[in-house]
Amino acid sequence: MQMRSKAVLFRADGVTVLVEDILVDPPGPHEVMVKVGACGVCHSDLSVTNGTLPLPAPIILGHEGAGVVCEVGASVTDLQVGDSVISSFVNTCGRCRYCTSGRPNLCDMGNTTPYTLPGAQPRTWDLNGQPLNVMGGCGVMAEYATLHENNVVKITPGVPLDRCALIGCGVMTGWGAACNTAKVEPGSICVVFGAGGVGLSALQGCQIAGATMIVAVDMLASKLELAKVFGATHVIDASKSENLVKELRKLTGGGADYAFECVGHGEIVAQAYGCLRKGGTAIVVGLAGPTNMTTLKTASFALEEKGIKGSYYGSTRPRIDFPRLLGLYQAGKLKLDELITRRYRIEEAPQAFDDLAQGRNARGVIVFE
Repeated sequence: MQMRSKAVLFRADGVTVLVEDILVDPPGPHEVMVKVGACGVCHSDLSVTNGTLPLPAPIILGHEGAGVVCEVGASVTDLQVGDSVISSFVNTCGRCRYCTSGRPNLCDMGNTTPYTLPGAQPRTWDLNGQPLNVMGGCGVMAEYATLHENNVVKITPGVPLDRCALIGCGVMTGWGAACNTAKVEPGSICVVFGAGGVGLSALQGCQIAGATMIVAVDMLASKLELAKVFGATHVIDASKSENLVKELRKLTGGGADYAFECVGHGEIVAQAYGCLRKGGTAIVVGLAGPTNMTTLKTASFALEEKGIKGSYYGSTRPRIDFPRLLGLYQAGKLKLDELITRRYRIEEAPQAFDDLAQGRNARGVIVFE
């Protein structure tokens, strides 16, 4: 039977998010229904509302969630009612060259499900009977959500769901950029541009990997103070710097080994590349708009052997990395509690999005009763 649920929707450009009652279909073959316990308010959600991530409205937001399976569809063998799960916004087939070579985050299946479940059959409806899209094949900014079994990862219960939710995007993306994509080496010098949820997680990844100098760059003093909690050994307020690249190269004694762009802006990508030493690598993590461009001096690639690399979803292997991250948290090596600046009821979703846009939170989390 259909489940009535409150959800956070985006319906039109220039209009804030809305909280509405919706109807969620029961799971079909290879699908499960999840009673969502918590959902992070991620910058990617905000990017849908401002057009940076152009997904078609009306759409249910939310891709960074955790909850408990409450119904299981036909042909599902690895999940059962009562299992704790984290949502993963990349659907993976498990058979293609990317999946079988250990790079499931690049599976082409994810390209076919940016706002629907596989097969594009709607599973959510408004009260007028109109179908609703779901962000990342998830749409977990709702009390209930029906997802494909490949979009959820079973976890061992014991960690509060609001912490678990952060693993599903922000923490995985930032930590993974450092530990999976860059594979930061012990003793390295790292620079992280942007001290939001993803940037703070990148700082943690650099620290866990053994970097000895970790510089956080942001324009908000409050975020730079928070960066110190998450592993930054030095901070720079970009709003007060006359020549940021020059300042970073001086601070790092000639340049960083790794620089992480966690904002999503071409100019900052160029700064990340510019602050590298010879042989260094810039990792582009932030999601830029479709027309945003980066300009670099071509000769520097050959003359200095510097590199630039993208990191999508922290090069995640969800069924390996999600439990690993929870294990690090339980061992006291990964900060999740400190990442949550504020918890919201679903009715407070518009405020949560405004706080995100104004830079007030490291991570805001909507918690469902």
